[in-house]
Amino acid sequence: MSLYERGGINATNFVGSITRKQPLWGSLTIGGATGHDNGVIPETGAFFELDHGFKISEDRPIRGIEIIYGQRWYWYTTARILTTSETAIVYLPRDWTFSLGLTEARSHFSDTNIDWKPSGQTRLSVPLGHWSERELIGNAFFSVGTEDFAQVDQIGSFASRTYGGGLRFRFTALQDVTAYGAFQQRTQDRAQTSFGFSYGIRF
Repeated sequence: MSLYERGGINATNFVGSITRKQPLWGSLTIGGATGHDNGVIPETGAFFELDHGFKISEDRPIRGIEIIYGQRWYWYTTARILTTSETAIVYLPRDWTFSLGLTEARSHFSDTNIDWKPSGQTRLSVPLGHWSERELIGNAFFSVGTEDFAQVDQIGSFASRTYGGGLRFRFTALQDVTAYGAFQQRTQDRAQTSFGFSYGIRF
């Protein structure tokens, strides 16, 4: 479950997914979302993701590469959004990881033409500490792109750069907590600061 507050309006959504793993093809995840949107988040959503990894060598600078492809559909009250994403994760020595991704967003708002907008993002994750089952991981990320947004903010089209970072603390093999913060610089002399916190349970 996720809680949102935007422009003084609150919204809530629920997300569910299921993953199947195959030794040859990797993993396939299928899911969806629904909730009380209040016009600031999608009414419903659906997504799928394909994930496949390639092991190279424990003795080389690049130990392995993971390729991820996904598609997401978002249905707002007055808009339809489709995103496609391609991500490569590079596994480095000492459990460092570096990822590079591209996202293409197809937007269609009421009384507007269909438009495609690209964006890119990169992330570096570094282990900060390890104690038996407990582990602390930090990350820093940067993204750049353009976006159409015509809901509550009524901004229209803008370009942005986003800087951020986060921490994930795993205190058992099946439970962890994650916190992040980000600052986004936009055209039209606008800016946005965001932060979040999550608690994960694995079965």
